[in-house]
Amino acid sequence: MKQQLEQIKNQAIEELKSAADLKAVDDVRVKYLGKKGELTAILKQMGGLSPEERPIVGQLANKIRAEIEETLTETLATLKDKETEQRLAAETLDITMPGKKTAEGGLHPLSIVLDDMIDIFRSMGFDIVDGPEVETDYYNFEALNVPADHPARDMQDTFYLAEGLLLRTQTSAAQIRTMETRKPPIRILCPGRVYRADEVDATHSPVFHQIEGLVVDKGITMCDLKGVLEQFAREIYGPETKVKFRPSFFPFTEPSVEVDVSCSECGGVGCRVCKGSGWIEILGAGMVHPRVLSACGIDPEEYSGFAFGIGLDRITTTRYKISDIRNLFENDLRFLEQF
Repeated sequence: MKQQLEQIKNQAIEELKSAADLKAVDDVRVKYLGKKGELTAILKQMGGLSPEERPIVGQLANKIRAEIEETLTETLATLKDKETEQRLAAETLDITMPGKKTAEGGLHPLSIVLDDMIDIFRSMGFDIVDGPEVETDYYNFEALNVPADHPARDMQDTFYLAEGLLLRTQTSAAQIRTMETRKPPIRILCPGRVYRADEVDATHSPVFHQIEGLVVDKGITMCDLKGVLEQFAREIYGPETKVKFRPSFFPFTEPSVEVDVSCSECGGVGCRVCKGSGWIEILGAGMVHPRVLSACGIDPEEYSGFAFGIGLDRITTTRYKISDIRNLFENDLRFLEQF
């Protein structure tokens, strides 16, 4: 039995020293030290030894087990170190190689123009306010002096929802909410998405962006409106830009005007962009109708004001000479990377 134990030790140590990987080491451990291993099988035969031989063989078996385990531990450590060295060698970075350039994103052209417009009007003392995109009929129409038979009420223009709700057709609704909760002087700007049942083409979309402005105070006149809008146009399009006011009609303003700017493509001479007129319409405006002020609890005998509505998409397309409004919504990187 002593010879068998010595033979098992020699075989196990030799196999451990020649083990090529961690799995081979574990196989040797199971083969000799496992529950069904060769050393365990020898120890089960100790019951047939005499009382004098049993402690001697037992001590020898424990010694051999300890030697095998020590060799096993050393082999594991050596193989793990070797494996770590190989992995580090494979993962070595070549610091002389040029780094990979990370692609940088940019602002959408609508965001660029919106930020510029907010900066312009903030410099003139305007606050930025917001309102819900799902509005009531009262705030979207009635409070803005839009009668029940006005064409804007037609289902072809407005997306109506259940229980008297609708998708707002203009951000003017936020002006009403502001005038109900604030006392004059009021000077606000209301940017946001609006919705109208328009057919999609190069100049129309059922979802677009509008920026409404409102000023209410004592002694406000059309001269104030004209000065603000001329300053805005020249800040957006350049100091050489000319501005033209044309009479118009809106239910919520009286008098009302539409505002044109000289075509940035041809300088007012006439071209394909401005359809030969030399002018491009950019917004509608006017003095706030006395009925709108009264509906919000503001005395029209004491206060007056002006309002204007700017199409952000129109300003963006004319500023960057974009011929199709659909480019602003299609997320084509070839188009967006130009900005």
